[in-house]
Amino acid sequence: MSESPLLRLLLIHLPLSFLTVGGGQSIISELHRQVVPVQGWMSDAEFLNLFALSRMTPGPGALLSSMVGWQVAGWPGAVVASFALFAPSSVLVFGLAHLWRRSRGAAWTRAVEMGLAPVAAGMILAAGFTLLRAAEGGVLAWAVAAASTALLMFTRVSPFLLLGAGGLIFALLLG
Repeated sequence: MSESPLLRLLLIHLPLSFLTVGGGQSIISELHRQVVPVQGWMSDAEFLNLFALSRMTPGPGALLSSMVGWQVAGWPGAVVASFALFAPSSVLVFGLAHLWRRSRGAAWTRAVEMGLAPVAAGMILAAGFTLLRAAEGGVLAWAVAAASTALLMFTRVSPFLLLGAGGLIFALLLG
């Protein structure tokens, strides 16, 4: 007998809750892996559409999980995915905040903070690669992403300008 989609959503999102170091974008790679190839709940294109929609709407970056839950099992799925993603890490952070406050300035807290930063950055980079692999833009998508990254890192160009330019490039070359 197969598990219900709600139970599966719960079991997928509970561990992801503890991986949201760096924000909701840090779980995109694993969420994509679970939702597209493992569960087969949606295609790459559908996942990318939900990702784009979650970025256009106000609210936390982890809204993508709620949208995945909604796509899989309607409102109950959205509630289960949201609860499973937000509740465990919230309880953990609430408990750790007291310990962190008492140990402020201790060598071990500085070491943990220094260790978490590159892990969070790596998870966010992995999310970017996952989204680019799933995109149907091919080499052009990779080139636009690389150019955008370089411009954002080494200039003060507005991200809004890059979004418009990226859309225009794809409209002119593929439209």
